[in-house]
Amino acid sequence: MTRTRIDLHTHSAVSDGTDAPADVVGHARAAGVNVLALTDHDTVAGIPEAAKALPPGFTLIPGMELSCAHQGASVHLAAYLFDADAPELAGELRRIRDDRVMRAREMVRLLGEAGLAVTWDRVCEIAFGGAGDAGAREAGVVVGRPHIARAIVEAGGAADVQDAFDRWIGSGGPAYVARYALDPVRAVEAVRAAGGVCSLAHPARSEGMLTGAVPEDLVERMARAGLGAVEADHPNHEEAEAEHWRGVARDLGLAVTGSSDDHGELTGRRIGARTTAPEEFERLTAPATGAAPITRG
Repeated sequence: MTRTRIDLHTHSAVSDGTDAPADVVGHARAAGVNVLALTDHDTVAGIPEAAKALPPGFTLIPGMELSCAHQGASVHLAAYLFDADAPELAGELRRIRDDRVMRAREMVRLLGEAGLAVTWDRVCEIAFGGAGDAGAREAGVVVGRPHIARAIVEAGGAADVQDAFDRWIGSGGPAYVARYALDPVRAVEAVRAAGGVCSLAHPARSEGMLTGAVPEDLVERMARAGLGAVEADHPNHEEAEAEHWRGVARDLGLAVTGSSDDHGELTGRRIGARTTAPEEFERLTAPATGAAPITRG
């Protein structure tokens, strides 16, 4: 009998991962994962390619990582099995993606003023591959800070991607620019209205939070709005942090998810590094009505 291994948080080159959606599926299969959520930032554009690449017996969970903000700090929501064409959610996603482009252009301008030879054309090449800026945006491909970070490294402005964030484009950095993002409670409501379910992503690692973690009173309000789970088990969480967030989930009656948050080469292709127990997966996804898992028999 095949063991079920579930990874509910991965990224492809459609957003800020380095691997094509089909290759993400291939890496998951090689890692022994057979239920995979592709959760690119604010887009489902990679789902069709990933679905075409499914091997027999493999299940793809359509999803995305939704950009949210609370008092100027970042909060991420892993959303699954929603109707991507639901009017409110689709409208917000387009607004978020358009603002990402304006933000990235402004970051490139600031880097140029600082003397770095980072160009918008090169950022687009990294983010969109052979596709043009307008065409890739229309298709739902997302430009993000990791693309800019890679351009910074190429230009000699940092030793690696993390150094580029630390030195230039992380929160408070000289080329950092804030962007539009949904209020987390409203985001949960929008996902639920679209028939989806969601998990609070890496709650101990939220950029811009004074403590580094999502405030628990905010999590309580998200739970009342329909949040289904907390991603307690994440590669960047210390064990004590993971145990704390498992307890938060239990206290609020939420499921506990575990995920790799893989970004391909940027994170060492770690799909399967953390997984979700099948019973927690069933508990999270049972209320979903917006979309169905995709399985190749």
